Amino acid sequence: MQSKQTIPHYYLSVDVNMDQVLELRMELNAEVKARNIKLSVNDFIIKASALACLKVPEANSSWLDSVIRQNHVVDVSVAVSTPNGLMTPIVFNAHTKGLAAISSDVSALAAKARDGKLQPHQFQGGTFTISNLGMFGVKNFSAIINPPQACILAVGGSEKRLLPAANDKGFDVASMMSVTLSCDHRVVDGAVGAQWLAEFRKFLEKPVTMLL
Repeated sequence: MQSKQTIPHYYLSVDVNMDQVLELRMELNAEVKARNIKLSVNDFIIKASALACLKVPEANSSWLDSVIRQNHVVDVSVAVSTPNGLMTPIVFNAHTKGLAAISSDVSALAAKARDGKLQPHQFQGGTFTISNLGMFGVKNFSAIINPPQACILAVGGSEKRLLPAANDKGFDVASMMSVTLSCDHRVVDGAVGAQWLAEFRKFLEKPVTMLL
């Protein structure tokens, strides 16, 4: 209620071609299978979000009434559904972590959240939030900002779509994912929000760039 009544929300949506992420995920999962790690698409989304926050730090800011604090680390809050409602455990320093470390963090935090064993410091705070409802068959949605954060990314599911292409058939089939960024207009204006989404999409559409 505080979020909707006090934060001037606006929303920006883009579609992301997930073909390269899905391919890379399959390759990497074959590599880490022996270590009992299974990377999810969400792990790539967390990493891409964290790196986009480094490129566009305004999106990684907090509104503190009289000042705007631009955070130098990216602590990603990940929305998790539990029997007691929604929790947002935090992947600390997501910008410095590899995909396997992010995957392990998320699995451990989600299990603790569902068992009601999260410590306050593990879910209070964070600098940027991701809410992913793709696994529930949701195509797209607009999420409510988690104060004092300035942005939250709402992630829908991937679906196969026909895309125009300069090949013999005249089209390609690609896995496209819709995402919507909710922004606090006091902190992030439209052009900056669009810039963040452009960086985010670039990382996911060419995931090897996340190594740079």
